[in-house]
Amino acid sequence: MSKPIEELLPPKSDARLRVYAYTIDSPAHGGLIKVGQTTRNVKKRIEEQTKTAGIRPKILWDEPAERLDGSSFTDHQVRARLNAKGFESVEPASGAGEWVRCTLADVQTAMTELRTGQKLTGTHHETFPMRAEQVSAVKATHEYFNSVWSENMHAVPRFLWNAKMRFGKTFTSYQLAKKIGATRVLVVTFKPAVEDAWQADLESHADFDGWQYMSMQSGVDPLSVDKHKPLVYFGSFQDLLGRDKLGNIKSKNQWLHEINWDLVVFDEYHFGAWRDTAKELFEGEDDAVAKKEVHVEFSGDLEVVNEDLGELSENEAEFLPITTRAYLYLSGTPFKALATGEFIEEQIFNWTYTDEQRAKENFANSWPDKLNPYGSLPQMRLMTYQMPDELLSIANSGEFDEFDLNAFFAAAGAGKSAKFTHKSDVQKWLDIIRGAYAPSQVDNLKERPPFPYSDVRLLSHLQHSFWFLPNVAACHAMANLLSEPQNTFFRRYKVLTVAGSIAGIGLDALPPVRRAIGSGHEAGSITLSCGKLTTGVTVAQWTSILMLRNLKSPETYFQAAFRVQSPWSQKNPNGDNPHEEEVYKPVCFVFDFAPTRALRQLADYGIGLNPTETNPEKSVEDLVSFLPVLAYDGSHMTQVDAGGILDIAMAGTSATLLARKWESALLVNVDNDTLRRILNNKEALEAVLNIEGFRALGDNVIETVINKSEKVKEAKKAKGEELTSKEKKELTDEEKEYKSKRKQIQEKLIKFATRIPAFMYLTDFRENTLQDVITKIEPGLFRTVTGLSVEDFNLLVSLNVFNSGQMNQAVFAFRRYEDASLSYTGIDSHEDLRHVGLYDTVVAKEAVETD
Repeated sequence: MSKPIEELLPPKSDARLRVYAYTIDSPAHGGLIKVGQTTRNVKKRIEEQTKTAGIRPKILWDEPAERLDGSSFTDHQVRARLNAKGFESVEPASGAGEWVRCTLADVQTAMTELRTGQKLTGTHHETFPMRAEQVSAVKATHEYFNSVWSENMHAVPRFLWNAKMRFGKTFTSYQLAKKIGATRVLVVTFKPAVEDAWQADLESHADFDGWQYMSMQSGVDPLSVDKHKPLVYFGSFQDLLGRDKLGNIKSKNQWLHEINWDLVVFDEYHFGAWRDTAKELFEGEDDAVAKKEVHVEFSGDLEVVNEDLGELSENEAEFLPITTRAYLYLSGTPFKALATGEFIEEQIFNWTYTDEQRAKENFANSWPDKLNPYGSLPQMRLMTYQMPDELLSIANSGEFDEFDLNAFFAAAGAGKSAKFTHKSDVQKWLDIIRGAYAPSQVDNLKERPPFPYSDVRLLSHLQHSFWFLPNVAACHAMANLLSEPQNTFFRRYKVLTVAGSIAGIGLDALPPVRRAIGSGHEAGSITLSCGKLTTGVTVAQWTSILMLRNLKSPETYFQAAFRVQSPWSQKNPNGDNPHEEEVYKPVCFVFDFAPTRALRQLADYGIGLNPTETNPEKSVEDLVSFLPVLAYDGSHMTQVDAGGILDIAMAGTSATLLARKWESALLVNVDNDTLRRILNNKEALEAVLNIEGFRALGDNVIETVINKSEKVKEAKKAKGEELTSKEKKELTDEEKEYKSKRKQIQEKLIKFATRIPAFMYLTDFRENTLQDVITKIEPGLFRTVTGLSVEDFNLLVSLNVFNSGQMNQAVFAFRRYEDASLSYTGIDSHEDLRHVGLYDTVVAKEAVETD
C-alpha cells in the first residue's frame, strides 16, 4: 500500500549536542567540576539538576560537542579523557560519577584534544554484545566449518558474508575467531584504508582483552609476539604479494608465511566485480587521476592478481602462499560470486539493506522504549523525475532512446573556463529543481511535484548533498554555473569541487570537505564529484545524492548511493537516558533524472541481492518495501510498487533487452573447474561438441585453455620480475590465446542459450517449469530448435555449465514482456492461466502480469 508523501518526507531534527561544565558552592563539591551534555537549553538542563536542592550553579563551559571533522563526542568521552590524564572521577551524593576533580583549564584541554581528533586506543572499555544477526552469522559459519571438518579434519572450508556496510564485519569476525578457538588470524584486504576499524575494534572491546594486533604500520617486531596470546595480523595484498627480483617471498614477510593460520579473512573482497566497479566509479576522472584513484583504493597489485581472481574457483594458495584452517570472505557486493554459484547456499550468510531496515522496524515495534540499535540507519528514498520534453530532446540517445545524463551534462574546459555544452538547458534544469522554472503543464497542476530544492519537505534533507557528475569538466562547469548571478538561490550552499588531481587522491580529498561542512548544523553544502569520495568514506552529514551521470552496473550505482546512508545521530543526548538517541538523519534520498535507467538499476540490484529467490518480482518487492520509489512522470508524483518498477524498467526495450538477458555471460560458466568437469566426463564433452559451431574450435580447445592458463600462471609465479623480454612476449601471446579460446567457448554456449527463447515461443505450456517442458513434455521440439538432446542438456546443467538462477530471471523477463506485448494488442494469450513456469520454478501469474 502506498504511503502518503508526508510520511515519506518527515521533518529533519535541528537538535544539536552540547557539552557543559559547572560547579556548585558546596563543601562536598569543593574542587569538583560536573561535566554533562544535552541537546536542549544548557541553563534549563542544569536548573533541572540543581533547583530541587536550592543550589545556584556556576556555568563554566557551554560549547557544541563537535570535532573539526563534524563528528560528535560525548561527556563520557570528556571524562574518560580526563581520567586518562590522571584526574579522578568521584561520586558525591548527587553526582553519579559525573564530577571530576580538576580545573576548568583541564576540561578545556580535554575538549580540545577530542575536538582535534586525538583518540583513545587499547583501553578495552567497550562491553556491547553482538546483535542478533551477528550471532546468526557466527553460528551459521561455525556450524558449516564444523560440518566440513567432521568429514575431513584437513579440509579448508570457505564461507561468505554478504553483508552491507554497518553490519559490523570486523567485530563479528573477531567473535567468529573466538568461537572457533582461533589464536592466529590473518586479515587480508584490497583496501588498506580500513585498517583503523580492524585495530580499533580489537583494542577497544573487553571480549578481546589480551589479543595482539600487528600490521606493516604497527611497527611491532614479529619476533616479539607473545606466542601464548591470540594474534591478529592485518595486511594488504600489496604487502603480502610482494616478492624480490627472484620471485621469492620477501624476507620481512617470511615469518608470516611460515605460520599455520587458524582463520584467514578476506575483507572487501568483491571477487571479479571489485575491479570493474572501481574503474566505472572513477572513469569520469582524467586517465592519470583515475589510475591513481584505483591504485590507492585497492592497493597496487590489482593486475597481478587479476587472473587469479577472475578464476573464482582457483585455490587461494595459488596466489597467496599461506596455510590456514578456514577462509572467511567479507563483501557488501559479491554479485559475481553469488550469480556464478561459487558459494552454495549453506556457505553464505546474507545481511542486506532490506534485512537491516526490517530489523529496524521490528525492533521499534517490539521494544519501543529501548534504544534501537538500527535506529540511526536512515531509510532510503529513490525519487525519479521525467524531464520536460524540451530538455529530453537535447539528450535522448542510446538503443532505448533514453535521457542520456552524460550527454546532457557534457562539458569542456578546465577550472574557471569549464563550460557546459548545453549551458542554457542545464540552467533550466537548475531552475526546475529549485522550483523557479516549469513548463506550462506543470504550472497548471493543482499540486506541484516535490522537486529537490523547491519542496519545503525536502529542503532540510538537502542541507548537505552530493552531486555525482560525468567528468571533471562537468564538475568545474557546474561550480562555475552555480556561482553566476542568476543562481542566487544556491549562494546559501558552499560548493565543494572534488574532482581532478588538484582535489587530492584517495582520502586526501576528504579533509577539505569535512572542514567545509563542519558540524553540519550551520550553512549548507553541495559536493561536486565524478568519482572521488564514492567509496570507503563516511560523511555523516550527506543526506542526499543527485545522480547526474550514467552508471552501467547496479553495484556501482548503489556503491555511490549508499554514501548518503551513513548514520548521523547522537546517543544519550541529555546524558541521563542510555535508551535515547537523537537521529539527525531519519531518511536519505537518491534523486535521479533518468527514470527508466534508475529503475532498471534498482530492479537488477534487488534481484542480485537474493539470487536464490525464484520469483524476481518478490526480490524487488522486498527491496522497495524499505526503499520507497516516488516517480514523477511529467504530471504526477506517485509511489511505484515492484510490478510498476519492472514495467518501467522494461518499457521501450522491446526484444533488445530480452536478447541481452539470453546473451549474458552469467548464464554460462567457463572457469577452469567447470571446464575440467566437462573434460573428465566423456558424455559431457560429446554433448558440448554437439553444440552448433563447437567442433570448429577443435577437439582439444578445452584442454588447451586449462593447460595454457595454468602454464602462464606457474611461469609468472616462478620467475616474477626475472622474466626476460622474450619470455614476457611468449607468455603474453599464450595468455591472449587461451583467453581468446575461453571467450570462444563462452560464445558458443551462449549461442545455444539464445535458442531457448525460440523454444518458449513455440511451446504452449505456460504453467509448467521450462525444465519440465524441455525434459518431459516436448523433448523432441527442444532438440529440433536447439540441436541438443534433453539428456545432454540435463548433464550439462548438472555440471553447472548453465546457471539455473540466471535462467529463472531471463525466463521471467521473457514471460513478462511476452504478456505485455500481447495485451498491448488486445490479446490474452492464455485466459485461464493461473501460474507461470520459469526455468525450474513456478510463480503465480500475478507476479508476471503487467498492470
